[in-house]
Amino acid sequence: MFTFVFMVFLFKVGFLEVSWVDFIDVTLVSILLYQVYKLIRGSIAVNIFLGILALYLVYLIVRAAQMELLTTILGQFMNVGVLAMIILFQPEIRKFLLVIGRGTEFRENIFKTIANWRHEYHDDFEISQVLEAAKTLKATKTGALIVFSRDTELKFYAQTGDALDAEVSKRLLLSIFNKNSPLHDGAAIIYKGRIKAARCVLPVSENDHIPPNYGLRHRAAIGMSENTDTLIMAISEETGRLLLARNGKYLRALKLKQVEQKILEYLHDNEPARWEDLREEETETAESSKG
Repeated sequence: MFTFVFMVFLFKVGFLEVSWVDFIDVTLVSILLYQVYKLIRGSIAVNIFLGILALYLVYLIVRAAQMELLTTILGQFMNVGVLAMIILFQPEIRKFLLVIGRGTEFRENIFKTIANWRHEYHDDFEISQVLEAAKTLKATKTGALIVFSRDTELKFYAQTGDALDAEVSKRLLLSIFNKNSPLHDGAAIIYKGRIKAARCVLPVSENDHIPPNYGLRHRAAIGMSENTDTLIMAISEETGRLLLARNGKYLRALKLKQVEQKILEYLHDNEPARWEDLREEETETAESSKG
């Protein structure tokens, strides 16, 4: 009996009885808050979150002080707080659910049934055509933005541009991103080995940690990777720099052989390492090569 009571109640603090359940509860909440912080770190959502937290703390203080008028006013904000947070944090909530969906066994089981179909799609995909086009685009400093989608057609983003549904080829990609082409100002979406659309509008990242010398094209690549389960290639019009973005992370200073490897790993759903680690590794490689 004593052992049971000890297991239920871990210790007492004054009139409070702290149990193992409370300890586990606080631990899980701490982990959840830390994951939320990691998710919104570096974006404008951090400031909004801190503002809401400060407002809630003020509400608790005025309620404890029995300030009826302020309590009533702030209470109205608290009553619609959940709805307001859903509206304000819609991109972050979407990203959070996407992260959860990627890591569940449910997702693996769902896509296991179409694994053969996806593998056939990867074998048919002419990645060499993209690499040859990227080589020319880099050499001529022609800006480009290419989205590779593995599991979804991205209809919402495709509808912002012009539908093509054409086979991937070097000539077509060079024609799309030619500076005189009406399709060059936007992204091309590749799905099932075909260019589904061009001149597509992508969401721009609000991450404050992106280097200031990165232009709108690179920010759009990172923003698209934050909002969707895609791989994005961006080539700078000013410097010819090639960048790969995935899950809000980005790789730069890559050789074309490394670019090919990363694209194939993504298409085959066989990404072995965390992109943030790879980004640091590639950054160090680029700096050492400059020295």
